Amino acid sequence: MDSLQPSERARTLVQGGYDLHVHVAPDVLPRKTDDLTLARRCLEVGLKGFVLKSHYAPTAERAAVVRKAVPGVNALGAIVLNRAVGGLNPVAVEVAARAGARFVWLPTVDTANEARHLEALPPEKRPQWARLQEEFRRLGLDPRPVEVLDERGRPLPELWAVLKTVAQHGLVLATGHLAREEIFPVVEAALEAGVRFLVITHPDYPTQDLPLREQKELARLGAFLERCFVPSHTGKVLWERVFRAIEATGPERNVLSTDLGQPQNPPVEDGLALFADRLLEAGFGEEAVRRMAVENTALLAEGGKG
Repeated sequence: MDSLQPSERARTLVQGGYDLHVHVAPDVLPRKTDDLTLARRCLEVGLKGFVLKSHYAPTAERAAVVRKAVPGVNALGAIVLNRAVGGLNPVAVEVAARAGARFVWLPTVDTANEARHLEALPPEKRPQWARLQEEFRRLGLDPRPVEVLDERGRPLPELWAVLKTVAQHGLVLATGHLAREEIFPVVEAALEAGVRFLVITHPDYPTQDLPLREQKELARLGAFLERCFVPSHTGKVLWERVFRAIEATGPERNVLSTDLGQPQNPPVEDGLALFADRLLEAGFGEEAVRRMAVENTALLAEGGKG
């Protein structure tokens, strides 16, 4: 079982890093903490910043308020292209970019992939957001899945428009909850469109489940592979699988994040250090851990300017 208190060694090792994947209040789902409290805690433990992720609303304006209220912490905004923002909506991406957003996630809760996966899960094992999706359906708001490819597996025109906007503004594109068969066409299209910063969202998660050979190919193409703390902490992804995947793809192409914020999970600001402790216990060196937790996260957060 995971220790809920990170070691001082791990705390020191991740100082200066960013958590690129957090879910905190204000949100439409219950959260463990809020933007401003998290920012103050990051100052105390030495984290440089975080990316605010909401499955339903853009967060760039929230992040701007946090930066002003808590100087010294670089809170960053994002947009997730689910139905709540119009799906593959290049106008929403353009507005988010002009508001200062840094990350663009492709669909998460509104992918056909997630809908198929949820059907096979008993209610008690469904994620927190699945209950909200069910409420929407009861209200007659039954959004169709956000597709990214046509029936022949080619990128839709709307996807091309989004990718061009991401590339023009130098934003980070993350693959969200797309299925295995969707990820490679999207990555190839993103590279063709000129996207510089690509993140494969939790590739070991059950709804992505990318085999090592595919993860190695994505790393070769220049994508970063995101390793999230929560899926392994909660038993959805074996720690050993994460360790093997990092070893196979190399610390230079991996990035650590937490995906924390759920009320039952550890404090968000502890997540990177808790992750570092697990990696150190597994035999990873401090240099490798710092590369994934600090150097690579800063590269994505700051676009190579930091």
